[in-house]
Amino acid sequence: MERLASLLSRLPDIAIGVVGDFFLDRYLVIDRALSEISLETGLEVYQVVEKRSSPGAAGTVTSNLRALGVGTVYAVGLIGDDGEGYELRQGLRQTGVSPNYLISRSDCYTPTYTKPMVREPDGPDGLGGPGGPHRNEHEIQRIDVKNRRPLTAAVEDEIIQRLEECVAKVDGLMVSDQVQERNFGVITDRIRARLAQLAGTYPEKVFSVDSRTRIGEYRNLLLKPNRVEAAKAIDPRWEGPVDRAMARECGVELARRARRPACVTMGEDGILVCEVDPRTGEETVTHVPGVPVSGAIDPVGAGDSAAAGIVSTLCAGASVEEAALVGNLVASITVQQIGTTGTASPAQLLARLQSSRASE
Repeated sequence: MERLASLLSRLPDIAIGVVGDFFLDRYLVIDRALSEISLETGLEVYQVVEKRSSPGAAGTVTSNLRALGVGTVYAVGLIGDDGEGYELRQGLRQTGVSPNYLISRSDCYTPTYTKPMVREPDGPDGLGGPGGPHRNEHEIQRIDVKNRRPLTAAVEDEIIQRLEECVAKVDGLMVSDQVQERNFGVITDRIRARLAQLAGTYPEKVFSVDSRTRIGEYRNLLLKPNRVEAAKAIDPRWEGPVDRAMARECGVELARRARRPACVTMGEDGILVCEVDPRTGEETVTHVPGVPVSGAIDPVGAGDSAAAGIVSTLCAGASVEEAALVGNLVASITVQQIGTTGTASPAQLLARLQSSRASE
């Protein structure tokens, strides 16, 4: 408890940059009791009675960093000069994140996940639990807006310039590589190569990456894949479950390639911290058990929240194993926040650690 409290007490003095794909998460709450039938088409017309918007993707990471108490958080990325971009900037500011390194362009869209949430009087309690804040809501088909062409060299130049300015100011940099189409998102091949160079130039700073499809291509950065991402990075043809033994094997190989630790998340089974000494080749794998939770869970954003816990406490002086424990604690809290991408506060972390130890 004292060690965790000490690490958390240092977070207000820390600065972290987050570079990558910032999305707007837009929830549209539809009340089925108010539905109408279109005279023109004969189809049901959904009636929106509530809207909720918040920063998503890389924005989920920044929200978690601020909730944990990190003093200064910068957003580095690309958004459109549009209404969604305005909402996203406002959402970042409201959580205390500086959007000064965000690039706005009229020839780009602001990536947006629109999530229609249907509210029905006798619907399930799956998105809020009995009496919860989003009771009787369930998500239907999501609508995605993304940029459908590769970044130009001129935009890459501007991102790299802002990235370099940000890195000089921070204790750590987190990379959120969300877009699956190669070179369509902020983290292009060229920017990935520059990140590896910057991480080598600033060995005293913490550099980390979370990538859906390209985690195996990063060098000199701490890797934070889930077990399936780790397996597919080693064998792109892999299909099916990934047990702990395979997660260990893939995590070690990823750490060897990156020359940095790989923290492989395994849901309720915790995190495998895989390290390979670049001089001797000696392998070290530590299993950091998950924190048990009960009741309904929503895993959306859990990986981002775990990453925020890991990197923020590494910047505060934690070992990788200590940081992985904090990542597990954060995720155990955010998965219990249903129908939203949750966050965790220092007080919640301390209470969760105390309760988990009391139940051992």
